[in-house]
Amino acid sequence: LVFFDLSHGVSSLVRFIIRLAPFGILGLVADTIATTGFEALASYGQLIAVLLGAMAIIAFVVNPLLVFAKTGSNPYPLVFTCLRESGVTAFFTRSSAANIPVNLQLCEKLKLNEEIYGVSIPLGATINMAGAAITITVLTLATVNTLGIEVDFASAILLSLLAAISACGASGVAGGSLLLIPLACSLFGIPNEVAMQVVATGFIIGVIQDSAETALNSSTDVVFTAAVCQSQKV
Repeated sequence: LVFFDLSHGVSSLVRFIIRLAPFGILGLVADTIATTGFEALASYGQLIAVLLGAMAIIAFVVNPLLVFAKTGSNPYPLVFTCLRESGVTAFFTRSSAANIPVNLQLCEKLKLNEEIYGVSIPLGATINMAGAAITITVLTLATVNTLGIEVDFASAILLSLLAAISACGASGVAGGSLLLIPLACSLFGIPNEVAMQVVATGFIIGVIQDSAETALNSSTDVVFTAAVCQSQKV
């Protein structure tokens, strides 16, 4: 009973903080623009476009195909519900861990099996990091391209696998995936000094990149949990 009350209290506190998150995001955007200016922000437009495009493909093409393969039904109502109810909140919090109470509440609203989502949601917030894998891969390839290093097909596949596995180590807090970029850069012999410059670039665009990444990561937890529950009729 004591642990239940403590958990409820922490969840209530997190939800209160989440309601104030948009003001914090606005402050981060204002600080970034004031520090670097619109010109510097615009110079990263192509990189942001590639990141957001890759994440959109996962959210609106790959994930629905996986859900359809599992359930045999139209996946888009579920996908859009999860993006609206979970993804928007995760976008502002930029933390998969902070979005756990929101996802648990959404699973309850969708009438999913508590025995399943009670395990899958906290676990997913730790290891389901598709957005982080995209960030690591794209920023590493951008660095490799800038340095003029040749990347063959086998190296690209190896990078993708490394990014997917190492992304599981992203901490579930804002900017966690950026700290794994030096690991991926080491695959191509890129010095840590250069890799840390890439990390700095990631933090500059992080207001958009990390928000979209977390929205994809967190909403996907509910999408796949619901798909499993529907396929098992539980």
